[in-house]
Amino acid sequence: MSIKLFPSRFALLKAFVVLFLLLSFLVRSSFFVLSFLEVDKDFFTLANTFIIGFLFDVATISFFVIPYLIYLFVIPKKWHGSILDKIIIYSGFSLSIFILFFSFLGEIAFWEEFERRYNFIAVDYLIYTYEVVKNINESYPLPILISALLALTLTCIFITYRLGNFKQTFRGDTPFKSRFMAGVLWLLMAIASGVFVTNAQADFSDNRYNNELAKTGIYSFFAAFRNNELPYSEFYKTIPNAQAYAMVKQSYYDSILPFINPNENSIYRRIVNSDRVQKPMKPNVIFLFVESLSGNFLQAFGNPDNLTPTLDSLANNSLFFTNLYATGTRTVRGMEAVTLSIPPTPGRSIVKRKENQGLFTIGEVFKQQGYDRYFFYGGDGYFDNMNTYFGGNGFNIVDRGRGFLLDKNIATTRTNIEDDEVTFENAWGVCDADIYNKVLKEADKFHETGRPFFDFVMTTSNHKPYTYPEGKIDIPSGTGRKGAVKYTDYAIGQFIKKAKEKAWFKNTVFVIMSDHCASSAGRWELDVKNYHIPALIFNLPYQQLEKISKLASQIDVFPTLFSALHWDYKSNLFGNDILSMQPDDERAFIGNYRKLGYLKDDKILILDEQKNARFYSWNPLDNSLTVIPSDTDFENRSISFYQVADDLYRNGKLKIKAQ
Repeated sequence: MSIKLFPSRFALLKAFVVLFLLLSFLVRSSFFVLSFLEVDKDFFTLANTFIIGFLFDVATISFFVIPYLIYLFVIPKKWHGSILDKIIIYSGFSLSIFILFFSFLGEIAFWEEFERRYNFIAVDYLIYTYEVVKNINESYPLPILISALLALTLTCIFITYRLGNFKQTFRGDTPFKSRFMAGVLWLLMAIASGVFVTNAQADFSDNRYNNELAKTGIYSFFAAFRNNELPYSEFYKTIPNAQAYAMVKQSYYDSILPFINPNENSIYRRIVNSDRVQKPMKPNVIFLFVESLSGNFLQAFGNPDNLTPTLDSLANNSLFFTNLYATGTRTVRGMEAVTLSIPPTPGRSIVKRKENQGLFTIGEVFKQQGYDRYFFYGGDGYFDNMNTYFGGNGFNIVDRGRGFLLDKNIATTRTNIEDDEVTFENAWGVCDADIYNKVLKEADKFHETGRPFFDFVMTTSNHKPYTYPEGKIDIPSGTGRKGAVKYTDYAIGQFIKKAKEKAWFKNTVFVIMSDHCASSAGRWELDVKNYHIPALIFNLPYQQLEKISKLASQIDVFPTLFSALHWDYKSNLFGNDILSMQPDDERAFIGNYRKLGYLKDDKILILDEQKNARFYSWNPLDNSLTVIPSDTDFENRSISFYQVADDLYRNGKLKIKAQ
């Protein structure tokens, strides 16, 4: 069989396959060591992990070799060993080996941060090369790494040369029939892999780490690229659409929440929060959307390191939500959740999709109330499509532009953060203190107009490479996550301190919430504790200070604010007022780009793109999931929210004009 697969003209292919399998085994073994405490070490589970991994390696190789196979068939036999043949083969082999080493080295860095194989995040990173390359350069000794990659590549070429693989390849004595049969075998492997192998087939275990180990990074990368959008009705378990809408509507039925089009597949409704006594209030609203702020960073949630003295103090002087969960694991997913107040839809965030402009967002509610709306970002808002999304949904933009222009059809103003306004900057943008100073400066201007304003402020400092201005806190810049968290908290404290000196402070509400946790990794397919985030509303007029332990979601925070301000408005939002929630109303939505979870009463139903629905009991004490018998009502309720959310988006019913 080896002769058929590797005739002499295929000698370099054999060398490449051996190297790929060896490197993949070493990387898989390294990840096993790094996750030793979490991985399932049962012999049969572990054996399956490596066997499945080997099969994915072979599938990946079969795709990799297709360009080389095409070359072998195109070039005439009389040219075998010619100068042209040698130039092409030496160049192609060298480039392939370099890419191989680069990919596996990148996987190690990716695993270090996300504890996952390449996924849709890696796909996005290819698009935004400026931020990513700069971040890598600031986080790692890039010249040393590139030199090491080149050295490894040259070493492999030298060993391959000494073993005679090049000589065999250039000899040119392989009959066409042998080349043809070997090529057909590799082609059949590639076709079979493309048709029958899916990345989801690696999810054979209840332990997420084993599943990730069983995958191959390069295969996972292309699988994520192919599946960045997953229409719910095609890939997930469904119920009749009418039943789904009925169940979702039932959760909103209230004497003061009449649906505007009760007989249509719509959740558009009137919300009434005012009466003769409770008149609407219209303070300015500044929303700080804090990068990667896990709940467990706060002393309020048991952290002993005193990293967040400002937030811990604010927690005691605000409406503080202690049982709130992010919908996803990325900033754009958090933005989707907050602005659209919607459960996570499978695939990439709506922020990054087509047809994401002119939507009914919280910005539309602010517009109904007479507010001007602004989006602040310390980097270039071209990243992750943020400017297009916010600008296309009625927000004016304030960012650190690098020349990327908005679509001319987007009617918005764009204000740049100038060089003289920047004291510190890294790959992701200006430090948090600088973006907050810009917010203060612009708020002074907004205040002079006499119109209330809503500022959506996206921070960046709590992100690798974890760099920030020196001398502000007692942890040196660039030394790790703890320092970035402490600086993030410090900058919030300085911002609030300066804001208190402003004429507009007494009439301004501050909402502070994390976009997602610092890590979503864990042994379970959805690791519930790694979605727990802090959120608070500070300086709210006439509101009693309170710590609220009701189970709730990111999507509920702004509907809660609107209720506290006694606003009447038309809404297409899924979120509820947390303050008025009854026990039966409490729930949270968590997910990643493939798996969708509905959390309620310490139970969670997880849906995946293979039309599976798994029901678990969640133990908050040790964060474990235990399989329990299915509950049809719980399952249907879970499905209904996700099915309706996706249906509204795909049928244009999230659009303002559709209401």
